[in-house]
Amino acid sequence: MTEINLQQTILRNLLTNDSYMRKVAAFLSPDYFEGTYNGLFKEFTSYIAKFNKLPTLEAFKIEIDSEDKLSDDQYRHAMEILPDIFNYRAEDSEWLVDRTEKWCQDRAVFNAVMESIGILDGKNKTLTKNAIPDILSKALGVSFDANIGHDYLENIDSRWDFYHLDEERIGFDLDYFNRITKGGLPNKTLNIALAGTGVGKSLFMCHCAGASLSQGKNVLYITMEMAEERIAERIDANLLNVPIDQLEHLSKDMFSNRVQSIAEKTTGKLIIKEYPTGSAHANHFRALLNELKLKKQFVPDMIFIDYLNICASARMKGMGGAINSYSYIKSIAEELRGLAVEFDVPIVSATQTTRSGFTNDDVGLEDTSESFGLPATADFMFALISNDELKANNQILVKQLKNRYNDLNTYQRFVVGIDRAKMRLFDVDQNDSPLNKEVDNGPAFDNSNSGQRINTERFADFTL
Repeated sequence: MTEINLQQTILRNLLTNDSYMRKVAAFLSPDYFEGTYNGLFKEFTSYIAKFNKLPTLEAFKIEIDSEDKLSDDQYRHAMEILPDIFNYRAEDSEWLVDRTEKWCQDRAVFNAVMESIGILDGKNKTLTKNAIPDILSKALGVSFDANIGHDYLENIDSRWDFYHLDEERIGFDLDYFNRITKGGLPNKTLNIALAGTGVGKSLFMCHCAGASLSQGKNVLYITMEMAEERIAERIDANLLNVPIDQLEHLSKDMFSNRVQSIAEKTTGKLIIKEYPTGSAHANHFRALLNELKLKKQFVPDMIFIDYLNICASARMKGMGGAINSYSYIKSIAEELRGLAVEFDVPIVSATQTTRSGFTNDDVGLEDTSESFGLPATADFMFALISNDELKANNQILVKQLKNRYNDLNTYQRFVVGIDRAKMRLFDVDQNDSPLNKEVDNGPAFDNSNSGQRINTERFADFTL
């Protein structure tokens, strides 16, 4: 089907097929159509806006005459083709909607490319080349939303099935994190670690990224704080079970063989992508995800963003001092959670504590740096707490702050072991703790086992 024939078919069904019109009209744009069809589509949208019903041929002609928006050549062409356009022909509905969506996607990308070329050529005086990623990202995101919502009284069976569905989750290799999340992180969620500088935000995310890879998951790690190579170095130390400062002493053959052994044990992939601090936002990440799918056939099961506070906001970019930190950080969190929903993955990120929170043994939501709007948006949020006693025992305290997956009071506090040299976390026994006496199910410090993994090592055969 030629481009012109397709445009005419789409326009014919818009004007004569009410069901098709109501499914697709909201997703169409005048700039998808060319020449006469562009003018006729504009007339169509104007008519629907006025009368909310399909026109007859005669009514549509009268509206065209009264609006006088078409050029003389376009008007003559319109009068020639309108009788054929209003000659309704039944089409396969499913095929037509699907074909229309693909056409919209193709036209959106074409228009975005042409607009980008115009910007590069200096023909657009209001936009710079910095706008091109957003333009292309928006075009790549064009799609029809066929879901019309959940009918509470009619969709009884589907709701019952949902209650008894084993929700797909990505598990941890840390026992208590699995307990408090009922088996791991569900898709379409935003999960946040709160910690002070140097406590272990990036270490936690690098550890979990390595654990997810070892589970056979595809992992995307976005870093805006450290270089790609530094993140890879931390994950190497974790997965190879080698102190980070000893990696350079491995021969090339030994290093290559160990990484290859990891590759043989997993079906997953790990992509690490670096952006300059404060420069990237959800639209950049969306464009990256689309590019990875197109070029490498890579679709992540889990996304790590290191870290939220140094992301940008797509909605509020360029507003500078006109926006307060509460609104800005909340906007970033909302955009990231929207990305998690759009791509059906859990997103894990982190945020800083306030200055008072950094020295506080009992961090709370009020210690979230810059914006209390972040906890309001997150599905799961926990604090990572360290002090001299914990450091001496090679442990870190985890405190639940918000949990949409489980009762917040179940294991509200617990400790995990931390090996900073190998960038690893590990399970430890949970006994009574002097820092948490008031909590019955709280953690303890196990001095006899501190610094030792209790669960099975993922790659225990790797030793120096």
